Amino acid sequence: MSHSLSNEQLVAAANSFGTPLYVYDAANIEGQYSALTTAFAGQHVKFFYASKALTNINILKLMLNMGCAVDCSSINEAHLAIKAGHAPKNILYTSNGIHFSEIETAVSLGIHVNIDSLSNLEKFGKKYGGSYPVGIRLRPNIMAGGNLKISTGHDKSKFGVPLEQLEELLAIIDTYQINIAGLHIHTGSEIKDVSVFMKVTDVFFDLVPKFPHLQFLDLGGGFKVPYKAGDPSTNISELAAEIKKFQEKLQSTYARSFELWFEPGKYMVSKAGYFITEVNVIKQTPTITFAGVNSGFNHLIRPMLYEAYHEIKNLSNPNGPLATYDVVGNICETDTFASDRQIATISEGDLLVFENAGAYGFEMASNFNSRYKPAEVMVIKGEAKLIRQRDTFEDLTRNQVEVL
Repeated sequence: MSHSLSNEQLVAAANSFGTPLYVYDAANIEGQYSALTTAFAGQHVKFFYASKALTNINILKLMLNMGCAVDCSSINEAHLAIKAGHAPKNILYTSNGIHFSEIETAVSLGIHVNIDSLSNLEKFGKKYGGSYPVGIRLRPNIMAGGNLKISTGHDKSKFGVPLEQLEELLAIIDTYQINIAGLHIHTGSEIKDVSVFMKVTDVFFDLVPKFPHLQFLDLGGGFKVPYKAGDPSTNISELAAEIKKFQEKLQSTYARSFELWFEPGKYMVSKAGYFITEVNVIKQTPTITFAGVNSGFNHLIRPMLYEAYHEIKNLSNPNGPLATYDVVGNICETDTFASDRQIATISEGDLLVFENAGAYGFEMASNFNSRYKPAEVMVIKGEAKLIRQRDTFEDLTRNQVEVL
């Protein structure tokens, strides 16, 4: 059973630090990582936390303390990982449509790099030849993930080098004698079916003979987390068993073994996160009862952007009779967190909590409508600690330059 925070702890945090407020449970994150390492015990596997899910420096330090490496989607995330204390060998940067100078910076930092295009691979070959081991991100044309916006392996995706261009890829590698240390395929987010990962291993299996210097095979992330009772999730033990078979097949066929890499992001931090808001207004109309909270998609965009479901509970009246609400934000746009949702009876001033808010919550927050970004708190060994201050008015104007 994974650790979760009590109503009392969440109310205490809201009372101490104000709302809207993001709260993260360190023990839950530790439990998620432990579940992975236990399932894959004894296997040649390495986990890189996909830091784009939540990059607060304290989250990155927690990963360091647990022994989890870090996966980065931008060079700034790599700099943050180094600032948090991660060794370069435990930082992976998978580039996507970026200027070659970012790859040069990554090489200067000494971190692992996955290259995403033939164009940047050629530039890499011209500059570094075979002097710096590098990985290639491939696009296998596998459709996967809970939503087209988070599916990255299909045939219209911008990500990776399409397998149809394999001959061109091999020609560039041959021309510059590039040292290809790894192959990377990430098919999407919220993959509930282990067979999707195994389709990727089939692709890898066929490619292995073409890359003599391979050291790792990177299956990306995308483990599905449940958002409500009855939701499916990725069966990690089943995945571990299948990966073990894949390793044995590689060994028996090619007499070669590789480190298998995974990049869990949402899996690591989603359930650990809670987003607490206060109800500003109850608006009764002939057809709908709106519960308007002191936040909006400027703080939690997932319901509006991805139609994502977040369980919403009334912390102030947890056992009250259920009533039906549309929970909406205070942004001057359609700003709906939940429609037609049964929640314990809500009054103005009540605290509502959105669960599963650790991944892509604060990370995608903005100052739209000139509203402040919320504070962030981490509960460590039962104690709530502030890990990011709430914005102030000065934050809205800090980088503006007045010329009139």
